[in-house]
Amino acid sequence: MDIIRTEGIEKFYHLGAETVRAVRGIDLLIQKEEFVAVMGPSGSGKSTFMNVLGCLDTPTAGKYWLNGQQVSELTEDDLARVRNREIGFVFQTFNLLPRVSCLHNVELPLIYAGVPAKERRERAAEKLELVGLGDRMDHKPPEISGGQRQRVAIARALVNEPALLLADEPTGNLDSATSVEVMDIFTTLNRQGQTIVLVTHESDIAEYAKRQVHLRDGVIERDFLNEPTGVA
Repeated sequence: MDIIRTEGIEKFYHLGAETVRAVRGIDLLIQKEEFVAVMGPSGSGKSTFMNVLGCLDTPTAGKYWLNGQQVSELTEDDLARVRNREIGFVFQTFNLLPRVSCLHNVELPLIYAGVPAKERRERAAEKLELVGLGDRMDHKPPEISGGQRQRVAIARALVNEPALLLADEPTGNLDSATSVEVMDIFTTLNRQGQTIVLVTHESDIAEYAKRQVHLRDGVIERDFLNEPTGVA
C-alpha cells in the first residue's frame, strides 16, 4: 500500500523579480513500512520537498496523496488536522518545551487531538518506555542529555500512531555515538512496521535506510535500494 505518492510536484518561490524553482516536478512512490533517506546538497530542494511531504507547505503544481488521501489541495486547517493525525515529526533541534516534564512533552499531540487525560498519560508513558526512557518521565528536557531529548522527541512523534514518521536531520545536533543510538531506534521502529522518511546530508546516516532518494536541482537524481548498516 502507498503511504506517499507524488505526481509532478513543483514548488516555486517569488523573491522580488526572481522566481526560484526549488522543486521541478517530482514523481515519488513510497510504500507502507519503507525506510527512505532523502539526500541532496544545499539548494537541491530536499527541504522544500520535505515540507510538502509533511503537509507544512502546499505545492505550486502537481498532486500529493498521503495514506490514500489527496492532500495537495487542502486548506490550512485541513492540513493541520492531517499533520496531527497522520504524521509524526522529529526535528534536528528537538523542539521540546523546557519547563515541563518529558511525559508532558510527549502528551502534547494527544492534547491537541482531544484525548482524555488518563489515556494521554498512559500512551505517552508507553512511548517513553519504548524509546528506553521509562525512568526519565518526570525529568525536564534541560535535565537530560541531547540523545535523550531526541528520544523524547521520537516518543512524541509516535504517540499518535502516525502513518508516517518524518525525521529532518535527526542526528544533526548529536555526537557520533549518540547518533548511532538514535538511528538504532529508527531501525527497530521500521522493523516493527513504522514507515520512516529521513532527511539527512550525512551518507553514513542514510545507510541505515533501506532506500535512498537523492535530489539535485529540484529533481530526483538517483533512487536506489541499499542494505542498511544499522544494528538494533
